[in-house]
Amino acid sequence: MIQTESTPNPNSLKFLSEKVISAIGTEEFQRSNSKDLKNSFIKELLAFKGVELVLLSKNFLSVKKTDEVSWNDLKPMVISHLNHYFEKNDGPILKENNSSSLSIEDENDTVKRIIDVLDTKIRPAVARDGGDIKFKSFENGVVKVQLQGSCSGCPSSLMTLKQGVQNLLKHYVKEVNSVEAN
Repeated sequence: MIQTESTPNPNSLKFLSEKVISAIGTEEFQRSNSKDLKNSFIKELLAFKGVELVLLSKNFLSVKKTDEVSWNDLKPMVISHLNHYFEKNDGPILKENNSSSLSIEDENDTVKRIIDVLDTKIRPAVARDGGDIKFKSFENGVVKVQLQGSCSGCPSSLMTLKQGVQNLLKHYVKEVNSVEAN
């Protein structure tokens, strides 16, 4: 059974499943890159009229749409697409990791603490809103992150980034001066 949840971004909707959608963590896919995709579920979903971005996480996926299509039209199509996948397949949509994420062992202590705060204190809150936050770099007191899913392009994401993420990171990691979206 697929349930939906609204997000702070009116052009994004979160689709929740009791089945595992991604066994490899959170991954984002954009329509502009869909021709290079090998995963047929994601490729087909991005081909739906008005779908511009899809974020898959363990038990949910977020869809970000354009203004040209309404949720009344798109929502049943996404639910049907998910249900059809799980009728035909036992496993998750994303099974193996092709991402080039940073290895924490290669990072210094400050970066490890930044990633730990992002993973334990910030990522769960961002996931509730249908998005994700990925660490990109730390240099000269500036943390660069990438907002994904519902968060990318959301009107309140800059405020979330500055007031929420920046304040938390500055509190827990004294070396942090500011946070910027990459």
